[in-house]
Amino acid sequence: MSKAGRREWIGLAVIALPCMLYSMDLTVLNLAVPSLSAELRPSAAELLWIVDIYGFLVAGSLITMGTLGDRIGRRKLLMIGAAAFGAASVAAAFSTSAATLIASRALLGVAAATLAPSTLSLIRNMFHDPAQRTVAVSVWIMSYSAGAAIGPLIGGVLLEHFWWGSVFLINVPVMLLLLVLGPILLPEFRDPGAGRMDLVSAAQSLAAVLAVIYGLKRIAEGGSGWIAAASIVAGAAIGAAFLRRQRRLADPLIDLRLFRVPAFSAALAVNILGFLTTFAAFLFIAQYLQSVLGLSPLQAGLWGLPSALAFIAGSMVTPMIVRRFPPAYVIAGGMTIAAAGFVLLALVDDVASPLAMLVAGSVVFSVGLTPVVTLTTDIVLTAAPPERAGAASALSETSSEFGGALGIAVMGSIVTAIYRGGVASALPAGIPPEAAEIARGTIGGAVSVAEQLPGALGAELLGSARDAFTHAFGATAAISAVIAIGVAALAAALLRRVPAHA
Repeated sequence: MSKAGRREWIGLAVIALPCMLYSMDLTVLNLAVPSLSAELRPSAAELLWIVDIYGFLVAGSLITMGTLGDRIGRRKLLMIGAAAFGAASVAAAFSTSAATLIASRALLGVAAATLAPSTLSLIRNMFHDPAQRTVAVSVWIMSYSAGAAIGPLIGGVLLEHFWWGSVFLINVPVMLLLLVLGPILLPEFRDPGAGRMDLVSAAQSLAAVLAVIYGLKRIAEGGSGWIAAASIVAGAAIGAAFLRRQRRLADPLIDLRLFRVPAFSAALAVNILGFLTTFAAFLFIAQYLQSVLGLSPLQAGLWGLPSALAFIAGSMVTPMIVRRFPPAYVIAGGMTIAAAGFVLLALVDDVASPLAMLVAGSVVFSVGLTPVVTLTTDIVLTAAPPERAGAASALSETSSEFGGALGIAVMGSIVTAIYRGGVASALPAGIPPEAAEIARGTIGGAVSVAEQLPGALGAELLGSARDAFTHAFGATAAISAVIAIGVAALAAALLRRVPAHA
C-alpha cells in the first residue's frame, strides 16, 4: 500500500484552512451581534435568523453536497464552495440591512456545507495507509478546534478597531489562497459510475434535517410546544419518505447499503451520542462564565482556550495511541475520561475555586472526547468504499450536527426546568411581575433585570438566579457523565472487531 509523500502532507495543510474558517464563522458572529444590532436594527426574529441560518443550512446541505462531490469531483466542489464562501463573506461584510445579512449568511451556510465532506473525502483519496490516514483525520479535526479557539480572539481584536463586517472579511484571503493552491496540490476524484443527481432526494434531505433541527432548537429555547413537536414530526416523516425513495432509485443520494456495515453504523451512533454530551456542555460553560462569574465575552473566550488547546493536543496524541490499542478500547477509554471531566463540572458548586474546577473539567472532557471524534470519523471514512467517501463524510458531519442539536435540546430543557424551579422558589418580594417573568426565563434575562432594580433587590435576585443556574448546570453535567459511561460501554461492544493499525 503506497504511503503519502510531501505533496499530500502540504495538501493536507491547504485542506485545513477552510475547515478552520468553517468553525470560526460559527463563533465570531456572536461577538459582533451588539454592534451590528445597533447599526442594522434588526427585529428580534431577524436577529435570530441572522445567528441561526448559517448552522441550519450547513446541517441541511451536507448530505447533498457530499454526494454531489462524488459525482462532479471533490476538488471541483471544494473550489466552487471556496469561491462562493469568499463572495458571500464580502456580501455579509457590507450588508446594509438585516434581510441582506440573512441572505448572505444563508449562502455562507450552503457554501460551508461543501467544505467538510469535500476535504474529508479528499483525505480518503490522498492517504491510503491506515496509520497515515488517522493522522490526517486528526489534523483535519484539529483545524476545527483551532478555528473555534482563535475565532473569538481574532473577532475581538477586529471589533476593537474596525466595524462589525470585518469579522467576515478574514475569510477572503484564506479562500483566495485555497483557490490558488488547491488545483496544484489536491488530487481530483469522482465516481466514474455515479448517475445523475436526484433533485427530489436532495430537497427531501434538506427539508428533513432542517425541520428536525429547527424543532430541537425551539425546544432548547422555549421548552416543548406544538410548533417544535410538529416540526420534528414533519422532519421525521419527510426523512422516512426520503429513505423509501433511496431504496427505489438506481442512483440514490445515499447508498443505504453503507448502514449494513456494522462498524459504519456503530461509529455514527457513538459519534451522535458523544456530541450529544459535548455541544450542550460548551454552551452552558460559556453561560456560566459570563452570567454566573460575571466575565466579559473576551475573558470568557480566553478561559475557553485551555479546553481548545487540550482538544488540539489530544488530536496529536490519538494516532500514536491507536497504533498500540484497538480503536474500540481507545474510544471507550476516551469516553470514560470525558465522564471524569463531566464529574468535575458537576462539582463546580461545591468548591471554593469554581473557575479552576470549571477549566479543569472542560480540559479533561475535551481530552477524552478527542479520540472519540477522530476515530469514529476515521472508521466511517474507511468503512465506505472510495467512490462513496463524499457521502460517508457528509453522513459523519450530519451525525455530529444532529447529535449537537439533540444534546442542546435535551440538556437545555433540563437546565431550563431546574433553573425556573429554583428561581421561582427564591424570587425576592417586591419584583414587578413582568421583571419576574423575564428573570424566570433565562439566566441572561435575570442578569439584565437585576441591573435595572435597586441595589439590594437586584443583588438578591442575581444571587438566586446564579444559584439556580449553577444547580442546573451541575445536574446536566452529572447526566452527561452517566451518558458518557454508557457510550464507552457501547463503543467497546460494537466496535471491538475494528482492528488496530499495524
